[in-house]
Amino acid sequence: MKRYFILVISVLLLASCGDKQPQGTTTEKPMKTVVVPSFNADSAYQFVAKQTSFGPRVPETQAHADCAEWLAAKLNEYTDTVIVQDFRARLFNGKGIDGQNIVGVFHPEAKKRVVLCAHWDSRPYADHDPDEANIHTPIDGANDGASGVGVLLECARQFKLQTLPEHLGVDIVFFDLEDYGPHQQESEKYYDDKVNYWALGSQYWSKTPHVYGYKAYYGILLDMVGGSNPNFPKEYYSQGYAAWVSNKVWRTAYDLGYRPYFSNELGTMISDDHIPMNQIAGLPTIDIIDLHPESSNECFPEVWHTLNDNIEHIDKSTLGMVGDVLLHVVYEE
Repeated sequence: MKRYFILVISVLLLASCGDKQPQGTTTEKPMKTVVVPSFNADSAYQFVAKQTSFGPRVPETQAHADCAEWLAAKLNEYTDTVIVQDFRARLFNGKGIDGQNIVGVFHPEAKKRVVLCAHWDSRPYADHDPDEANIHTPIDGANDGASGVGVLLECARQFKLQTLPEHLGVDIVFFDLEDYGPHQQESEKYYDDKVNYWALGSQYWSKTPHVYGYKAYYGILLDMVGGSNPNFPKEYYSQGYAAWVSNKVWRTAYDLGYRPYFSNELGTMISDDHIPMNQIAGLPTIDIIDLHPESSNECFPEVWHTLNDNIEHIDKSTLGMVGDVLLHVVYEE
């Protein structure tokens, strides 16, 4: 789907002694057309499937290393610059662990910048699986992680095919170590309201961005954007930190006909990668995340943190809807 916007500016010329045009004559600048490319949901789905094909992307495993290499190479096909941030973090249990944030940069010279992000690691244990035998088994994380990355890879491919507006720079950031928080059975043992044991990659990036002194206009985080019949309310913290960004995105979704899925309701408080981006980096960032208050799996989709979070439960139409919204938001900026 493409949308065209025509801008016509008329200027009233004031009369003066040297004017050769009669008073009241108007001139028109050339028409400016903004063309938004069509998001390819099939391509996004293949990007999700490729990630899951490596196996669970648990940090410090071969699957994780192989996927990191593929993500960096894929971004390198589309972006102007790729930066891999190697970092070391400390887990909830005190263990040190290595992670990688992967950043693709478009128009590095542009002053006005937008950040699009998602986490690419997957949960090391299916601690919400209905079968207790599975609760220490790593998950594929097709929806929880890979779906957002798949959408952003397809956005990157479209940015390459149809150049972004010259004034705008986009940074696509894939955060690592978002999902290595305490096992559900140990959550109370490690609870500390002053320490965030999740979102370790975004905490690192927020303190040490890929460019020194980095500033951006706003950020959009994607998390769990591939399930069927999604419900994307305005996540609570997103509204608190960056309501104007939420409103911009949701208005675009409404204009595109996605109002049944992008609800105007205030969603649950979600601790996600956007929290350190707002609190540490001071970057107004929202979280587009599928939330279901009626779910038996807290407020998340039923497959969340279970072995059922696999490619079989990814819906192309949801990927396409979210991608379509993002492309319009970016190209109309």
